[in-house]
Amino acid sequence: MRAIGWIAVNVFRESVRDKVFYNLLFFALLLVGGSYMIGQLTAGQDIKIIKDLGLAATSVFGLFIAVFIGIGLVSKEVEKRSIYSLISKPVQRYQVVLGKYAGLVLTLAANMVIMTIALYAVLAFMGWKLSAVAAAWETPALDPALLKGLLLTFFELCIVTAMALFFSTFSTPLLSAALAFGFFIAGRLSGDLRNFNDVVRSPVAGWIADAVYWILPNLAAFDVRSQVVHGQPVSAGYLALTAGYALLYISALLIPSAIVFQRRDFK
Repeated sequence: MRAIGWIAVNVFRESVRDKVFYNLLFFALLLVGGSYMIGQLTAGQDIKIIKDLGLAATSVFGLFIAVFIGIGLVSKEVEKRSIYSLISKPVQRYQVVLGKYAGLVLTLAANMVIMTIALYAVLAFMGWKLSAVAAAWETPALDPALLKGLLLTFFELCIVTAMALFFSTFSTPLLSAALAFGFFIAGRLSGDLRNFNDVVRSPVAGWIADAVYWILPNLAAFDVRSQVVHGQPVSAGYLALTAGYALLYISALLIPSAIVFQRRDFK
């Protein structure tokens, strides 16, 4: 565990020094702030627009951080040949994989915390400025239910991070990025495969669709942005069940990642 923690801390430090992290974070904060200006264009819907765009910003920019930093965790080490000094130390290869994943998850958590603070700061200002009409809003400006949407977004990004890390253990950075984005999009649309049998007559096609549905991550389950913005309840049971699903899927990705990395020849 000490080796994993040491690797995770070093990955976090490298990620913080990475210009991609700062650029993405800057644009995320800019988008959250810009949502205030957009909200002015729709009377009475200011808070809803800011909440919706703020949640979308954390998801989009977190996705780019997860993919582009995630695919570089292994490929950067190989290109710089620093992987040789790392694996020559008394550290198991699976510890390298877990440590790098934990480091990027820590980076994502820091990113989410900063953007959450920025979002609530904008909402606090809007709540103060429009206090005269606040009684007409479905939910308060500083609605704590937004944290539920942000929490599920974080778990979704943790799955994407595990995907990026898995692909990076055996593929090139460009192909790894394409595969990670492809699986993310497919995961968001995987729910449509459940009803595929209703629109096709081929049993084989239906079986294939069912198999793909169960293999792909059901990322649509993590998108509760519409519910929290419009004041619809998201139960604690749903949060726990979805978080548990995320942990199982992450484990299912990290195990083969460690196996592939263990068998990879760096000579």
